[in-house]
Amino acid sequence: MAKDKKINIEEPKEMEIPKNGENIEINEEINKTEPEPETETEEEAAPEDPLVALKKQYDEMVDRWQRTLAEFDNFRKRTAKEKAGMYDLGVGDAVEKFLPVLDNFERALFSAPNAQDGFYKGIEMIFRQFGQSLADLGVEPIPSEGEAFDHRLHEAVVHVEDENFGQNEIVEELQKGYKYKDKIIRHSMVKVAN
Repeated sequence: MAKDKKINIEEPKEMEIPKNGENIEINEEINKTEPEPETETEEEAAPEDPLVALKKQYDEMVDRWQRTLAEFDNFRKRTAKEKAGMYDLGVGDAVEKFLPVLDNFERALFSAPNAQDGFYKGIEMIFRQFGQSLADLGVEPIPSEGEAFDHRLHEAVVHVEDENFGQNEIVEELQKGYKYKDKIIRHSMVKVAN
């Protein structure tokens, strides 16, 4: 006769409910979950056709090459623009330093007593050559006398009441202004009629 095995079954213990402010201890082993094993997708599981892999690699390389070419072209354009801007800035700064010399030549011409004198003719030649050199660089005088006053081009230093001139018309140019391309190097100092 076979002996019956006894199975020991323990009755569950009653769970104590904590009172307010008491901490509950949780069995950490119960809360631990095992990470699920990663499953391969269909693309990874199936062996890839070598031709498809080469085509994909080719497309990536062509895309990278086109992007590099576009970046280089943008760099070249940006560099050319910056270089042109630096040149324009340099011309403007240099011309601004020479304008007082040009003004002095002009004053010397107007103050000379004898226009037939050799000294006068020499000053006049230097003045014309200086003006031509500025014109060759693209520097031009700002038109003033007889023009309407424009605060972007002119600086009004004197206002006069004169019925012979229109409202805000420039009566006299006291100091010539110059511009290089669209940049004002020096504003014209003018006398304006009110």
